[in-house]
Amino acid sequence: MIELNEIAPPGDDEMREILETLLAEDEDITARAVARLHPSINAASSITRSESRSKLLAEYQQRQAEYRRWRGRVAKRSGADTAASLADKDIRIAELEATVQLLTASHLAMLRAVGELGGFSKWARFYEQYRDARDKLAELGAIPEATVSPMPAESSKRRGETKRR
Repeated sequence: MIELNEIAPPGDDEMREILETLLAEDEDITARAVARLHPSINAASSITRSESRSKLLAEYQQRQAEYRRWRGRVAKRSGADTAASLADKDIRIAELEATVQLLTASHLAMLRAVGELGGFSKWARFYEQYRDARDKLAELGAIPEATVSPMPAESSKRRGETKRR
């Protein structure tokens, strides 16, 4: 979804407030309705000819259509059915969040183990071509931020003493 601040210039805060009001009251969002309520815009064409205002209007129209679609889906079901479905979805969301936490923790542990063995640079080189994935892992907190020092190598004498199975 597009960020609201990206598409509308700062001077269109009044228009954004009007659109929010129309959306909250579930009134049809049109350029004419916005122009009617806006203190300085007198004609709908002032909205449709401005690229930023037109994009903002289109986004709110899309949000309203999505809101109405969801409201229609809920209206066709009984209250108990809707409540049960919502509870199921809450449980599913909690399960998915727990899974993400588990995967993040295990990924972090794996990276620490790789780093202790001196292989972090190879791992980072592997992910060079997957920069987006690496950035997402960093955003999730799944990449260790501390510097890892290598483990001291075992002496050759001790290696010879170990028995192999």
